[in-house]
Amino acid sequence: MGKRVAVVLAGCGVYDGSEIHESSAVLVHLSREGAQAEVYAPDVDQMHVVDHVKGQPTQEKRNVLVESARIARGNIKDLATLDVKGLDALIIPGGFGVAKNLSTWATQGKNCTISKEVEDVLKAFHAAKKPIGLCCISPVLAAKIFPGCELTVGHDTECEKWPYAKTAETMKELGCKHVNKHVTEIHVDVKNKLVTTSAFMCNAPIHEIYDGIAKMVREVVRLA
Repeated sequence: MGKRVAVVLAGCGVYDGSEIHESSAVLVHLSREGAQAEVYAPDVDQMHVVDHVKGQPTQEKRNVLVESARIARGNIKDLATLDVKGLDALIIPGGFGVAKNLSTWATQGKNCTISKEVEDVLKAFHAAKKPIGLCCISPVLAAKIFPGCELTVGHDTECEKWPYAKTAETMKELGCKHVNKHVTEIHVDVKNKLVTTSAFMCNAPIHEIYDGIAKMVREVVRLA
């Protein structure tokens, strides 16, 4: 039997949900590693809905679980039903939905709150010493919950290639150790069993994003 890995989504679309390419890369590489992905999302309303052509919020209302089901091809469960006992690892792809629907990072930064369901799941895997993979913006969840942990969101100096580098500084303010890594690299916090990679925090070709996520998934499965 392959490892069973929970994948938690935050909607469908980079600006208001899970980043679709990152989510797909996670599922592809779990399959390649012979692992079984079990997809979950919270049954809550999105913070807002963004028109991805205009990059502007609309008046629509959408549900995180219903939208995440698009990526999961309908094979998805309510996050409230997740039982860590039957699972070997956890992966949370990035996208602004992590900072809007799984937490309030988008509006409150380091003073954010994490959704109780999401926090409970992260703490359960951590307490069970089961590996957690995080990419793009999702390492901020661990930064908030596990003080002193080691993470990467890429680089900590803002430039054209690293437009979101201020995130690393904010994570340091929370007491975390940020480790600069290229987009194709990962960082492993051995003590906390956290595996992180920057993904679309970097302005990089999409194949490099996939390569970094591949390494993250491979290490998570190895640690499981």
